[in-house]
Amino acid sequence: MEFVIETSARHVHVTRETLDILFGKGFELEVKKDLSQPGQYVSNQKVDVVGPRSFTKCSILGPVRPVNQVELTFTEARALGIVAPVRESGDVAGSAPCKIVGPCGEVEISEGVIIAKRHVHMTPADAEAFGVTNGQIVSVEVQQETGRKIVFGDTVVRVSPKAGLAMHIDTDESNAGCCSGVITGKIVK
Repeated sequence: MEFVIETSARHVHVTRETLDILFGKGFELEVKKDLSQPGQYVSNQKVDVVGPRSFTKCSILGPVRPVNQVELTFTEARALGIVAPVRESGDVAGSAPCKIVGPCGEVEISEGVIIAKRHVHMTPADAEAFGVTNGQIVSVEVQQETGRKIVFGDTVVRVSPKAGLAMHIDTDESNAGCCSGVITGKIVK
């Protein structure tokens, strides 16, 4: 059984309060493109992420979240001068700080910059079919035509009734595996 593997570029998740500061009170994110995870999307809005150095035009993913989070690759964190831990999305306690700058204001976050741990989203029915459980660590073999076989170990299974079956890797991982176009993977034990 296979599933699609998607490459996730750097992006920002913001709280309602942060969105109000960055873009003005009551501002609503505009949907640019829906993502594979139901209800989630890339917005038209972009912000700058500032550490000792900065990145401009980082996409905000919607909808708003309970905590601010900036997801970078290891290469991007190094380029910004930030030491970011590898974490599951949402696990930002004690992670790296940065400043997020929008057209109407800026917000200093004391934590929230992470390198997202690669993961596979699936529903409970998918998990049962694959014989895995929420939080389980698996390895995923990439099925592709480039001739460069790669297996991503240390991949977290994230089970939710609201999930869309897909694996997420960052651009560093995608480039290392010569992953381009539509690629799929399968869990190997």
